[in-house]
Amino acid sequence: MAWFKRKDKGIHTPTEEKKDTPKGLWYKTPSGKVIDTEELKENLYVSPEDGYHVRIGSKEYFELFFDNNEFTELNEKLTSKDPLKFEDTKKYPDRLKAVQKKTGLKDAVRTAVGKSAGKDLVVAAMDFAFIGGSMGSVVGEKIARAIDYAIKNEIPFLMISKSGGARMMEASLSLMQLVKTSAKLAQLADAKIPYISLCTDPTTGGTTASFAMLGDINIAEPNALIAFAGPRVVKDTTGKELPEGFQRSEFVLEHGFLDAIYERKDLKKQVNLYIDLIQNQPIRA
Repeated sequence: MAWFKRKDKGIHTPTEEKKDTPKGLWYKTPSGKVIDTEELKENLYVSPEDGYHVRIGSKEYFELFFDNNEFTELNEKLTSKDPLKFEDTKKYPDRLKAVQKKTGLKDAVRTAVGKSAGKDLVVAAMDFAFIGGSMGSVVGEKIARAIDYAIKNEIPFLMISKSGGARMMEASLSLMQLVKTSAKLAQLADAKIPYISLCTDPTTGGTTASFAMLGDINIAEPNALIAFAGPRVVKDTTGKELPEGFQRSEFVLEHGFLDAIYERKDLKKQVNLYIDLIQNQPIRA
């Protein structure tokens, strides 16, 4: 057979004749379950065998929440500056350009307004692919402006958190966003406009210490890491073994920091149900 040649240490196919399997056809969950990626996409990126919720970004969440995926993006051109002239292995502006090119995103959050179950909804969704979903000045500013839009137009606000915490390249400027977003949410509450916070995997650091835990209703996806400092840091600091499932959404719910956990397929229905209840409106089918 001409398509292979025998060598001393086995059978070797000539390089020009090798048939590589295209990447991305299959996805393997942490429990070892394997699923076709097309099937995974059709199932909202949730493994049907073990219920594992694969991390998704703002694009997929907008498709999930907005009717017919129709929405108007808010402040989409805002980008970070480099007031601290920060440099580690790369200059901060170079890092920003590289990740913007790689992800097609301007920063770690996108904000938009559209119809959800037939009624207006403002959504802010974070993207972990953009420097770990870190919260810099642009993230805080876009969330603040989205809240302002919600107040001005009397529209409920949904925050979808997915973040590793503050952005070290912006140091104290990043930490200031905790105060800014919390203050804006206080104004939203004063205006009696519903705020639903959805925590996804992971929701950590400054996001957890501010807007992620300030919802009228705080909900999460299954098995999402929700914490200020992660399990490894807590274990190293305390020197103690941690309980099974420590800081996962089920653990957080059990200890009173969440109101409910919902599978991805139920999120749109449940978020709009809460909004109707808060506003004392007829429940949408």
